[in-house]
Amino acid sequence: MHRYLFHTLVASLTVAGVSSQAYAVEETFETETGAIQVSTIASGLSHPWAIAFLPGDGGMLVTERPGNLRRIGSDGSVSEPVEGVPEVDARGQGGLLDVALDPQFQENRLVYLSFAEAGEGGNGTAVARGRLNEDLSALEGVEIIFSQQPKVQSRAHFGSRLVFDGEGHLYVTLGERSQAQFRGQAQDLDSHLGKIVRINPDGSVPDDNPFVGQDDALPEIWAYGVRNVQAAALHPETGVLWEIEHGPRGGDELNIIEPGANYGWPLVTLGVEYSGGTIGEGLETAEGMVDAIYTWTPVIAPSGMMFYGGDAFGEWQGDLFVGGLASTALVRLELDGASVTHEERLLEPLGLRIRDVAEGPDGAIYVATDEQNGGILRIAPAD
Repeated sequence: MHRYLFHTLVASLTVAGVSSQAYAVEETFETETGAIQVSTIASGLSHPWAIAFLPGDGGMLVTERPGNLRRIGSDGSVSEPVEGVPEVDARGQGGLLDVALDPQFQENRLVYLSFAEAGEGGNGTAVARGRLNEDLSALEGVEIIFSQQPKVQSRAHFGSRLVFDGEGHLYVTLGERSQAQFRGQAQDLDSHLGKIVRINPDGSVPDDNPFVGQDDALPEIWAYGVRNVQAAALHPETGVLWEIEHGPRGGDELNIIEPGANYGWPLVTLGVEYSGGTIGEGLETAEGMVDAIYTWTPVIAPSGMMFYGGDAFGEWQGDLFVGGLASTALVRLELDGASVTHEERLLEPLGLRIRDVAEGPDGAIYVATDEQNGGILRIAPAD
């Protein structure tokens, strides 16, 4: 599907004043719709997890899982760590995870971060917000607006994608923490594990959330029965949240999220235990639980997604792009309403774990590579 044309250049780059050897990609690949040019914008990052573009020519904010938030300029320069980031529990899959700008960022300069938060009982996903100062060097007035309960002893499945809807509500995806003794809480409405929650920007609960006023249900919950959602985005036409969650051994799922709906985990799954054993009763569908609209077996290990709306790739407008970790691919899905009609995998020859994907203000596509010496790649039409 792809044709390797150029070699990978090894370059000595300087990041935040520290010299390190890094692979700088400058390659051209053929795709089903034409050639693309893939270029390294920044390198030497430690497990970059998420990208958020700043307005104008402000570049982007990028999280590094060990706990740093950095600004990458439009010229590719990488800043010292932004000050004021909360302390994170950077073990296993935990650490500093997603970053999102407030819909009114140009007026209030608020930045939201999800991260693994240590506390009584273990750790869990939390969300903080702070005001980015004028010289982009620090977050000020940082406060925790959401903290997943209960905290448990686990280093996996934090979820953590942050998505604002058109009315300013914030969706937060929350993993079920992986271990068998916790995963059943994905079906319990008195636990945040295995849920998608919807909150106001200050952390308060919207009055129209589906479980507000229901006894023994946490009011933040918007949907439940999910496993580990690390990919989420609003559909540009319907304004509805779509998400993609990791399956176990098989069964990655693309779901359209409805308020109050149950997505089945761990009662329903197309996957099996990593040992090969059956999960639960081995059900692939069940009454009252919403089925995925598309699945992957073997898994792609999805992380990061976006609906493309730019002008640089006219034939890709409206397509859904998904980062693949295990698949080391950027997955392109063609859609017809709520159906996937075609799949293409990009960037596979690079062999890099794609953690996040975002559309830049220039219409190019940018991806974060989840590597110890990771980077940000720019994808544009080849000349």
